[in-house]
Amino acid sequence: MRRYIFLFFFLAFLFTGLKAYGEVSANEMSNNEKSYTLKEAFEIALKGNPELRAMYMNLRAVEQDIYIQRSYLLPQLRIEERFMRTDNPAYVFSTKINQGNFTMTDLMGAPDTFNAPSPINNFQTVLSFEMPLYVRKAWLGLDISKRQYETVNLEFERKKEEVAFQLIKAYTGVRTAKEYVKVARLGLENAEEHLRIAKARQRAGLGLSSDVLRAEVGVAEAKARLISAEKNLSIAKRSLGLIMGMDEPVDIKDEIMNPLPPLLDEKVYLEKALQSKEIKAMELRYENAKRFIKLERSDYIPQIGIGASYELDDHNRPFGSEGKSWQVMAFLRWDILSGGKTYYSTKKAEYKLQEAGEYLEGLRKNIRFRVHEAYSSVLEAKAHLDLALSSLQSAEENRRLIKIRYENNLAKIIDLLDAQTSLDNARALVVQKQGALEEAIAGLMFVSNMMNEYIEGGIK
Repeated sequence: MRRYIFLFFFLAFLFTGLKAYGEVSANEMSNNEKSYTLKEAFEIALKGNPELRAMYMNLRAVEQDIYIQRSYLLPQLRIEERFMRTDNPAYVFSTKINQGNFTMTDLMGAPDTFNAPSPINNFQTVLSFEMPLYVRKAWLGLDISKRQYETVNLEFERKKEEVAFQLIKAYTGVRTAKEYVKVARLGLENAEEHLRIAKARQRAGLGLSSDVLRAEVGVAEAKARLISAEKNLSIAKRSLGLIMGMDEPVDIKDEIMNPLPPLLDEKVYLEKALQSKEIKAMELRYENAKRFIKLERSDYIPQIGIGASYELDDHNRPFGSEGKSWQVMAFLRWDILSGGKTYYSTKKAEYKLQEAGEYLEGLRKNIRFRVHEAYSSVLEAKAHLDLALSSLQSAEENRRLIKIRYENNLAKIIDLLDAQTSLDNARALVVQKQGALEEAIAGLMFVSNMMNEYIEGGIK
């Protein structure tokens, strides 16, 4: 028997020590933690969230495609320096003329000097210019790149809404975890009050030592619940900091929250959802898929442009100018035969269009489902919260009555402890259901393309 009593007090001491350590750790952390309102946290997350930062860099990269495609429609200016050494008769003849070094001596040695000339060096400097006048493929490519940028920008804005949703969940998680800590501390206070009553009854000769032992077990269990609640609060704060792009835990400021928005008809949310940035981005992808077909077919159409070049030739030094010449030109390029490349590229684009159409239709169906699911989740969460509040009222009244009966020796300690456990569970359930309702409403706002209104209207 003594062994069990010793074990009991050892466990009680251990729980007490753990709680003290948890309180010290919590105090140290709270001294170093920064607190933010929901709006402040959202503004920081927009700048610091790693996923958002990565998508922003991708958006900037896609933007460069517009300028790349536009460059194909602008004049091209190129300078080139070549060196050639050859004994090819035709090249030797033309090179000497280009260099301005062809003399009567070269004619007098003909035909031997023409058929078997000595090797010759040539440094050729060419400044060339080309300007496209009609290149349908380049114009289509520019249009596609602009729409692709619009698409990625919509996806980036949608990502902001997703981060906002994650932030609200994490923010709600911290607030819920704080409420759990309050509930756990209140449960510990109640358990200590039960222990005080049991000891007072024992001293008065009205209670048993077993009642005191059971009450002490209740205190130890309450301390354990408090330690777990504080641990969950610490994790929730770090989770919030992670979404904001921080390595350290983040606390929330006590602020007056507006009442949760009234629940509208499900059709209202569905109409909003079908106008979301997610849908618009997919519609743009579908439209771009149509343009890709035109892009591939444009290879059947000739390209028209003009060009010019200025040439320097020298047998002795780079960029020398023994001989000078120029050219101007107009050109028409038309790929008559490509081995079926244009045909198969067009077929591929047509299949891609059908793929985009299937994705678009599937997304619309998926969003209808997600709205219905989110709407049903809100109704469920509201019903569960109402039941939890009703259960809490019953548990509070039940614990109050049993406490009075125990103080008057009309009930056992086990009845009081059971009532306290039911009350602790009811309190925790209310906190859980309140958090679940807030998350459900935030989820409905997210799938319904109403996150901005929710954030703006969520705080007074």
